Amino acid sequence: MMGLPSIWAARALSRAVRAYCTSAPCPRRTQPPKVSIRDALVSQSPGGESVKVQGWVRSVRSQKEVLFLHINDGSSLEHLQIVADPSLDSCDLTFGSSVEVQGVLVKSPYKKQNVELKADKIEVIGHCDPKTFPFKYKERYPLEYIRQHPHLRCRTNALGSILRVRSEATDAIHSFFKPSSKVKQPGKNFFDVPAFLTVSAQLHLEVMSGAFTQVFTFGPTFRAENSQSRRHLAEFYMVEAEMSFVESLQDIMQVMETLFKATTEAVLSNCPEDVELLHKFVAPGQKDKLEQMLKNKFLIISYTEAIDILKKASQNFTFTPKWGVDLQTEHEKYLVEYCGSIPVFVTDYPFDLKPFYMRDNEDEPQHTVAAVDLLVPRIGELFGGSLREERFHLLQQRLARLGLTDTYQWYLDLRRFGSVPHGGFGMGFERYLQCILGVDNIKDVIPFPRFSHSCLL
Repeated sequence: MMGLPSIWAARALSRAVRAYCTSAPCPRRTQPPKVSIRDALVSQSPGGESVKVQGWVRSVRSQKEVLFLHINDGSSLEHLQIVADPSLDSCDLTFGSSVEVQGVLVKSPYKKQNVELKADKIEVIGHCDPKTFPFKYKERYPLEYIRQHPHLRCRTNALGSILRVRSEATDAIHSFFKPSSKVKQPGKNFFDVPAFLTVSAQLHLEVMSGAFTQVFTFGPTFRAENSQSRRHLAEFYMVEAEMSFVESLQDIMQVMETLFKATTEAVLSNCPEDVELLHKFVAPGQKDKLEQMLKNKFLIISYTEAIDILKKASQNFTFTPKWGVDLQTEHEKYLVEYCGSIPVFVTDYPFDLKPFYMRDNEDEPQHTVAAVDLLVPRIGELFGGSLREERFHLLQQRLARLGLTDTYQWYLDLRRFGSVPHGGFGMGFERYLQCILGVDNIKDVIPFPRFSHSCLL
């Protein structure tokens, strides 16, 4: 047991230390600033500044006189090379392990890289057993195999690139709408009334467009459809926009085309390495096809013209094309090929094929509505839009025929109180990514694909 004199001595020492630290702060070891791999790689003049990087090991090469590591933190497709003394090597330093490295950024003597990090300290944060880790160093796996490991697949180069492109496209879409003072629609809640999962926020946007002339929303939507095709998910993301004082489908088509091209140009400008990787290894030839889409004006044909083209086709379709019947995916893909693999707008669909809110063209005897779909190579339908029926009496008649008057009384009110001509569209975000990257399966362009009979995460 400590005696009283010892306790007093300890207390006196403690008071002295506190007094010293109060009058003059205790010196602390300064930590080097943390930088991302991407920022480190683009360092213009590496002058020997001390930095700290964190990430996952992509390769280890230990030689007699030097240790080489490549690490990545997801901010860039390219890895940062670490050069260290072999004494810093460790049995835990393996492919897939997480590390923190402190050292000095210096100019690299190798032509393929601008900088490298000369390490003073390497700390393994999390060990990774290379024998049981499902991905091996230098192995290139097909997307079908990678898909079997949804909790780990984002660590592969292919999925890393897809997700960086997804992030960049998301920013580009928001930037496209934001400069014009668009208003993002707030999230929806479920209340104590019958409610259903929806594949569209369009009706809510129509409410908002009655006060703000241009509005958009970008978020998850749901489809309770028993489909496991390459084009469908149970949960996916939609970009939707609604514009007031719009009286022509041409105005809506112009926004669709500009959105597609502006977003794609931003992705190509800001993620060139990621797009190049996917065009090279996942979809050879896609680069030229994408350039073709960007440089050409999108084409326009009517639904009636589309049916005529399909009827004259030499191809045998599973579903026989017929006026008054909806276009199938095989029809949509053929039409795009017929148009030289240039995206094509199909307009003016039959009245009975489309929902009640689409504007009646009053063009008997065919009787069509002012609707439009944008078809793109390999995918088929990417955008869908229309002018909305703003005329109260026509909308009221159609709702009455469908027995929906009571349910949509609020929707009729929008036409009673300051109605204006308006229209809008929606774009499936995952299909957009498939289109520009050339990825065949929609399940490979979303972080956690959920579809019929599958909800792994």
